[in-house]
Amino acid sequence: MSNKREHALDTKLIHFGSEVDAHTGAASVPIYQASTFHHHDIYNPPVHDYSRSGNPTRQALEDYIAVLEGGARGLAFSTGMAAISTTFMLLSSGDHVIVTEDVYGGTYRLLTTILNRLQIETTFVDMTQLDAVKAAIQPNTKAVYMETPSNPTLKITDIYAIATWAKDNGLISIVDNTFMTPYYQRPIELGVDIVLHSATKFLGGHSDVLAGLAVAATTELGQQLKYLQNGLGTVLGAQDSWLLIRGMKTLGARMAHSEISARKLAAWLDSREDVPSVYYPGLSNHPGREVQERQSTGFGAVVSFDVGSADRAKKLLNQVKLPIVAVSLGAVESILSYPPMMSHASMPAEVRQERGITDGLLRFSVGLEDIDDLIADLEQALNHSKS
Repeated sequence: MSNKREHALDTKLIHFGSEVDAHTGAASVPIYQASTFHHHDIYNPPVHDYSRSGNPTRQALEDYIAVLEGGARGLAFSTGMAAISTTFMLLSSGDHVIVTEDVYGGTYRLLTTILNRLQIETTFVDMTQLDAVKAAIQPNTKAVYMETPSNPTLKITDIYAIATWAKDNGLISIVDNTFMTPYYQRPIELGVDIVLHSATKFLGGHSDVLAGLAVAATTELGQQLKYLQNGLGTVLGAQDSWLLIRGMKTLGARMAHSEISARKLAAWLDSREDVPSVYYPGLSNHPGREVQERQSTGFGAVVSFDVGSADRAKKLLNQVKLPIVAVSLGAVESILSYPPMMSHASMPAEVRQERGITDGLLRFSVGLEDIDDLIADLEQALNHSKS
């Protein structure tokens, strides 16, 4: 029996296996800006032959995320949606998938306007209710897709309970882990088959790269995803792979700082009578807090809140000075987003309402600014938007 101590995640973020170049000793992964690779011996082809099929810089990133998530194989894609859509290509015409009801708008659009044309069926359910998930299974169900915390209402799904039920029923379990990242949540350790990330967000962390990542729990599933990635060509380029590696090295420091600030922001918003609803799993009154504490080591850096109406939300967005008002999240700068017109604009208004994505809902991704400055700015915007 080995007595070797496994490194903590903060250490793995820096020492992931490719942090030092084996050939030169460089303290940064080289950027192999090459599309093709010479065969020195035609009988013994090189590890990489064409960058769509594999690139050394991308390989370093793929190994990196596999180490962090504790999976058998990682894959890097051109965007988060490329990772998601490629993963859904594991399904075939006539298959059925069960999906978190308040899923990211891009995923909803993929399922309801593209995959439905390929006769892949979807049932959206409230995954905080295990019985509702169980009731949604059909003879042709092949997968269950979780997003937790969900976007943007931050509902919490019991990953272990769903993954266990999925395994018992022969279903592939998939989790979008964008909001938590492996720093706070590692679904594969809870029995999940595939973990997905929009790495554009917290993993990249600097609003300067588009990327998606997938991690498969088994070698066999990893090979299936690799085959699909190569066939579809949904790969991440070498330069963007390097940028993502650089961003991921500071993930721990960024997430820890932003979460402390997010907790303070959520508590402050929750104390205000002019803010009807605040959604943050770290609040004592959040219905999913107990599950979140059981399956994660933190609550994340995203706080959503309802200011009562679309008119007030838009006034507030035009009044804030510090957060950028934009699509996306997870950056060093705070980002204030309006889901009805941004991340979930592709979801019909009546569907948004059913899922709690109200016209007054705002999503605040807390960055690295001083939290007292952010609160002061938000306070003046809230006060101004009353009039």
